[in-house]
Amino acid sequence: MNRRKRLLKYSAYLVAGLTFGFWLAAPNGGLKILSYTFGPSMALAQETPEVSPVKARERDTYYPNSEDLKPDEMRVIACGTGMPTTRAAQAAACFLVELGNGDKFLFDIGSGSAERISSLQIPYNYLDKVFIGHLHTDHFGALHDLFIGGALMGRNVPLRVWGPSGAVPELGTAYALDRMQEMLSWDLAGRAGNVDFRGYVMDVTEFNYKLENEPIYEANGVVIRTFPAIHSIDGSVSYALEWNDLKFVFSSDTYPNKWFVEYSKDADLVIHECFIAVPELVSKMKFTPESALQVGTQVHTAPEAFGKVMSEIKPRMAVAYHFFNDFDTVNGVYERIRSTYDGPLSMSEDFMVWNVTKDDIVVRMAATEERTWAPPLAAPAEAPKVEDKTAMAEQLGVETLDFSDFVASGVWDVEDVLRPIYEEASEAMGQEFPYPEKSEPK
Repeated sequence: MNRRKRLLKYSAYLVAGLTFGFWLAAPNGGLKILSYTFGPSMALAQETPEVSPVKARERDTYYPNSEDLKPDEMRVIACGTGMPTTRAAQAAACFLVELGNGDKFLFDIGSGSAERISSLQIPYNYLDKVFIGHLHTDHFGALHDLFIGGALMGRNVPLRVWGPSGAVPELGTAYALDRMQEMLSWDLAGRAGNVDFRGYVMDVTEFNYKLENEPIYEANGVVIRTFPAIHSIDGSVSYALEWNDLKFVFSSDTYPNKWFVEYSKDADLVIHECFIAVPELVSKMKFTPESALQVGTQVHTAPEAFGKVMSEIKPRMAVAYHFFNDFDTVNGVYERIRSTYDGPLSMSEDFMVWNVTKDDIVVRMAATEERTWAPPLAAPAEAPKVEDKTAMAEQLGVETLDFSDFVASGVWDVEDVLRPIYEEASEAMGQEFPYPEKSEPK
């Protein structure tokens, strides 16, 4: 064997003997460790794992309702991460927090997020607690969808909503949601007496937006605190959820502020708005330079400022949201963040999932179903009650919600094909379902 061939052979042996480990790790437990071993003789260095052709394998994807949540575990799912203008790829702000004790909380409920929530197929009785950071529609614009749609799909308990006051009563959460329910008067009146009506109730808790790290919710070992945010006008807040020695913080929208820095220190998962960079506000959103600078740096948190906040509070995982996460824009946002922050970071997008324990934070994407129907019921449904229709009529100050003579006169006779449906149901269910008699117009 000539000298050249021997050198090539020995070089191959040398390379073949090397083993490399790659770790994706962060301080204080940080991220899930991913390790890979390379070498000539991977078959010798590593045992080949048995892979069954018929048994399921673990995957780095979250399939909703396919995994138990451990008693000491928190799971956070992004149901909306986008900007004030919604689009199919990203809904507006909404994050679901699930705890190992069974509790679930929604933080913000922005436009488009109800569809993401539906895709998770969680019984709606468990999605009954919503915390609103402020009253821009990209942060509460899907509340009426959750209120009405959630009740239609099985929620038979009141929807409970917490939100801040404003500088005047007309700018507070209670005023906005009272008017929302007034807006829905026709919708509610049309459903009373036709469906299980117990879920069509909204309990609103408005609290002082000036509270500083004060509890507004305490139950089942969970404490949720609020502190002021700085956004547009007075009346914006951020939230911190504490449970089982874990801490989740959500900014909603805010300019960097002393309260967030103080009350988010060393939290496990911190979600803070990080707006799209100013150049893209001009080129993509068609803002004027003046508007882009104002909105991108003074009304919202610029990527560089997001990074500076995270460098100060040092979370186990920082999550940037409130930008359109596209191939041609995300790198620019990321690089601007990295100019001021070098810690663990998630560039959020819809259906990103974080599983948080004291030892680990695992980040994955969820695989969801779009063509969903109602999820399983958490409590038995009840048949419609005539009393609900009567009560709604009284609330509206009208004598009846029955059809007027004018509308009743337009009924076209299809009784011959509808009666058999009632007979079929009666036979299938073993109980009598009488066909409703139509009242004749006067």
